[in-house]
Parts: sequence; structure tokens; C-alpha cells
Amino acid sequence: MTEPLSDNTADVIVVGAGPAGSTTAYYLAKAGLDVLLLEKTAFPREKVCGDGLTPRATKQLVAMGIDISEEAGWLRNKGLRIIGGGVRLQLDWPDLASFPDYGLVRKRDDFDEQLARQAQKAGARLHERCNVGAPIVDDRTGRITGVHAKLGEDKREVTFHAPLVVAADGNSTRLSLAMGLHRREDRPMGVAVRTYFTSPRHDDDYLESWLELWDRRGLQDRLLPGYGWIFGMGDGTSNVGLGVLNTSASFKELDWREVLKAWCASMPEDWGYTPDNMTGPIRGAALPMAFNRQPHYTRGLLLVGDAGGLVNPFNGEGIAYAMESGQIAADVIVQAHARATPAQRETALQRYPRVLKDTYGGYYTLGRAFVKLIGNPKVMQIATQRGLTHPLLMKFTLKMLANLTDPTGGDAMDRIINGLSKVAPKA
Repeated sequence: MTEPLSDNTADVIVVGAGPAGSTTAYYLAKAGLDVLLLEKTAFPREKVCGDGLTPRATKQLVAMGIDISEEAGWLRNKGLRIIGGGVRLQLDWPDLASFPDYGLVRKRDDFDEQLARQAQKAGARLHERCNVGAPIVDDRTGRITGVHAKLGEDKREVTFHAPLVVAADGNSTRLSLAMGLHRREDRPMGVAVRTYFTSPRHDDDYLESWLELWDRRGLQDRLLPGYGWIFGMGDGTSNVGLGVLNTSASFKELDWREVLKAWCASMPEDWGYTPDNMTGPIRGAALPMAFNRQPHYTRGLLLVGDAGGLVNPFNGEGIAYAMESGQIAADVIVQAHARATPAQRETALQRYPRVLKDTYGGYYTLGRAFVKLIGNPKVMQIATQRGLTHPLLMKFTLKMLANLTDPTGGDAMDRIINGLSKVAPKA
């Protein structure tokens, strides 16, 4: 491992110890680079999330050497149960060479900590309660060379220096904004709101997705935009939430906490999704989708996870892509670090946005088209009523929505999805 020049100097600074930042730091440290991982809060800490992990995210945890056994507190799931149009369809995760055939459930308050501790074990230097402010920019080159921060409970002012900085500071990504990288308005945004209830359904071994949200409180039932989820946590509680897209006409008009309450009120009483059984407040968070902030590399700054808008527009999944982008970014940085001259290092770093576009660009373009369609509740209703009665079509849809295919040697469905992603523009 590279010896630090000082406590405040490193080869790479990673801002944010969520899944994206911790994964980046883990792979950088494992390759022998000196890494500072700066997290504004202290672990354990809460994050708004469905807490359900697909096989795609599970694969990343396995690769990082995380103990995902049930004894270590992980709950496995077999697949996805889809409810809508009067139909209830249970689909197992596909049997693939590239991904495991199970997903996981874990609360985010200690999920993130596990990844951060794994990065520490690999050699990353983690600072909790480190609130990063303005970037330090070289006046001559315009490159980022470090960050100003306030450290600890006493908010001591410190500066950290490194030739490369990774923005893993989530959707708000103040660091990217300070470097002039703004959100693209032509990309979809979602909102997720969720809460926890004590419930007899806590040990369900399928993730449950509701494609129709009904408000049954008035004289007439009303179909609400978006989709709902119920994920059993295995600890006596269920995570119940909903995701809504900004393509929906009522995106700005409705109070989504009230929508969630209305949906929960329409559930069978014995499930326990009542205000009395709620174990915490309803919380919400933005879902930045489909590369909504670009470029992913500029002037010494790389964007990973939500900071780069890597949430899958098909299903709102962010953790898998946060971790994958972290691994890709680390690989590019490690290769750049080994180059002899600044010009050669820059050439290597410019690969990062290209690799992201090659990996996800076409698929995300398909996702953006999908988002436009389902923003219309009528389209969603027709698709639900017609589609759910065709199990083969739904098996294809599950693979498409969860981005679970074998890149080579897969079945006909895999080849169609991979082919569509290849020919779609990589914007």
C-alpha cells in the first residue's frame, strides 16, 4: 500500500461512504492505493431505501467478501411477486451463470456500515462525521486537488489533498455542483417514500411489487401513479413503500406520504399496515436515474452511484449500480495511477465515462422510453391487465426490469434484451 504523505493527503479521496463510495474505496485500497473515505454522518445511520437487494446487488456483496449468511443477519429471497390487474404472479429470479438465483434483504442502517468497515479492513482510512464543503481547485488547471471539510463533533476545519477525488455523495452531490456539474432535466427522476410496520408478513421470502396503487378512501376508487412494494425484513417488520416517477402528471401535486397512507389503508387489516403498527416516520428520497448528471469524469473528479444518476429507470434499483460503478471507477483509477505521465493518466481516466456508457447507456435509454410510457396510469393499467396473464411475457419483463441476463451463452430472452441494449443509443 502507498504510504500516506500525511494524515490529510492520499492518492484518492472518496466523498461519501454509502454503497458507491465504500465499494470504490474497498477496491482502491485492495489494489494498494492510499484512500481517504470521508462520511458526513456516523455509523450506523438511516437511509431511505426499500432494503430489498436483487441478485445483481448480491453478486457485488459476494465479490467484496461480505458474509451474507442468514447467521450474519441477511434474509434471502427467491424472487418477485407481482400484483396488479386482479392477478398475482410469483416469479423466481432467473437461473443464470452470471448472477446468483437469490436476492437479499437488509436494513440500510447497518448495510452501509458493513461495506464501509470492509473498505477499512482493506486499508481505506475512514473519517466519520466529516462534512465535506468546497472543493480545492487548482487555479491554473481547473482541476480538483482536494476538499475543505469540517471534522468531528467540534467541526474542526481541515483540508484533505489528493490528485483524484470521487464524488459518492448521493443525489444532492454538493461536490459535483461546486465543480459545475448540474442535473440534466431531460432525464427521469423518481421519488421513493417508505416506512416500517410490525407485521405477520415479515418473513416473506419473495419481494412483493404492486403495479397498481389504489386510493379507496373516497366515494370512488382512484388509481394513483407509481408502484408499491412490500418487503419482509425477517425481524418482525415489513418495509412498505412506493416509488413515483416525475413523468407522471400528478408528480408535483400530490403529497406522497399521504398517498402511501392511503395505499396502506386499502390493505387487508390482518397484515398490520396501520398507523398503530408503524415503527418509524414515513421518509422520502429522490431517485436520480439514467445518467442524470454528466460527465462522469472531469478535471480530476469521478462520479459514482447516485451522484452520477446511476439508478435503473426500469425498477428504481440503485445499490447494485452504485457498487458496480464504484468497482469500475476503482479499476480505471488503479490503471491510471500506474501510468508514468500526467497526460497518460488523463487518457486512462477519460475511459471511465466511456465504460459506463458501454455498460449501461443503451439499457438506460430503453429505460427512459419505458418511464415515459408508464407515467400514464392508463398505459400502466392496460399493461398490467394484459401482461400479467402471460407468465412467459412476465418472465421476460422480470429479466428486463431487473437487468438480469447472461451476456454470452444465455437463452433467447437474454439475447433479445442484450441485443436491444446494444442497438439503443448510448446517451
